Amino acid sequence: MKANRLSKLSLAIGLSVATTSALASPQAFMSARSFAMGGTGVAVAHPSAAPSANPAMMAAEQHDWADDFGLMLPSVNARAADEEEVVDQVDDIQDVIDQFNELDRNSNPEEARRLAGDLRERLNKFDRDTMRANAGLGLAFAIPTNSVSVGFMTNASLTATVRGEFDEDDNDFLATLETASVNDLVNADLDRDLESRGRILASAAAEAGISIASSFEMQSGHVFQIGVTPKYVELRTFQYTETVSDFEDDEFDADDYQTDKSGFNLDIGAAYAFGADNQWNAGVVVKNLIPMELDSAQSHPTEEKYTLELNPMVTAGIAHKSDYHVVTAELDLTKKEAFGYEDDTQWLALGAEFDAWRYAQLRAGVRHNLASNDDNDGIEEDTQFTAGLGLNIIGVRVDIGALYSSADVGAALELGTSF
Repeated sequence: MKANRLSKLSLAIGLSVATTSALASPQAFMSARSFAMGGTGVAVAHPSAAPSANPAMMAAEQHDWADDFGLMLPSVNARAADEEEVVDQVDDIQDVIDQFNELDRNSNPEEARRLAGDLRERLNKFDRDTMRANAGLGLAFAIPTNSVSVGFMTNASLTATVRGEFDEDDNDFLATLETASVNDLVNADLDRDLESRGRILASAAAEAGISIASSFEMQSGHVFQIGVTPKYVELRTFQYTETVSDFEDDEFDADDYQTDKSGFNLDIGAAYAFGADNQWNAGVVVKNLIPMELDSAQSHPTEEKYTLELNPMVTAGIAHKSDYHVVTAELDLTKKEAFGYEDDTQWLALGAEFDAWRYAQLRAGVRHNLASNDDNDGIEEDTQFTAGLGLNIIGVRVDIGALYSSADVGAALELGTSF
């Protein structure tokens, strides 16, 4: 097979996991508004985002233009970290392999030796280089009322990593070719002899549920909300390892390299509005009350088996709001464990929104990962900065968001309506 084999492999795995798992991931889904506000939402979610962020917020006091109905159709987000340009490295490595194999080594042995040295250097640099991609998709609606608020959500996201693994035997083999005789160069077949590998590891989860929430006014005039989201969850993992030269896309069957598990789960949330005008709001949510685990497949005897854990996650937030602004702070009280080449995460986030008479909203946020990752192999999840804009035009809502960090870039887009 010619150039771009691993690039095709990466694409095939990405598409396979996306289609079989509905673009799913154990990372919590967030709306485009939340994306632009540093991932916050527990104390500030609008009704259509509340079933995913904190179901209690469906029953919370909202703007009068958003307290009867909310629709998210759809919300998408994506981010990627590829500091080492892993996909480009794969393309370049395959180009060199093909140049060597197609070269007339009898008449041009010096060029063959040069290509062997070039390939050895590239494979050494490729070792342990990693790229990560995250994507998410969500649909939801909510009907807030003065008694019982009801909503529906289905959302999903994907986390996938691609990593290079250089085999030490390849280093010795290619070093020998750099000074090999013409006969040895002619007999060399890089498609047959190379053992360096590319590994793709992905974790996934999709969920769909119905949310119910209600509010209770206290004697003090403050308001307490509580909500629950019973839901169906499907987890998937995907692991594929293959040498840089053996992959054939017409022989690839995604089913051989994935595992899956499904079951029912539950989110529960609460919120409390207080202050002279109930301008303060505190919220807490516990997601995935029922722990779930899933082991990855092993496509190669030397592969390590990874365990995907979906454990209860507790997040608390507080917000101050008015007709023209929202400022919020949020903290994960539990840590999300890493899967494979990911980092543990435990976010402390700040977010703000400034509203121009309903028609436009300017948003910004920042979040910092408090989890220690000294023992993990993932691309760094550290401090991320976000920004975004919301527009309401003739009843149609458009939200966009952007994310930047030293490792990641990302974007979000959402269409919807509320009244």
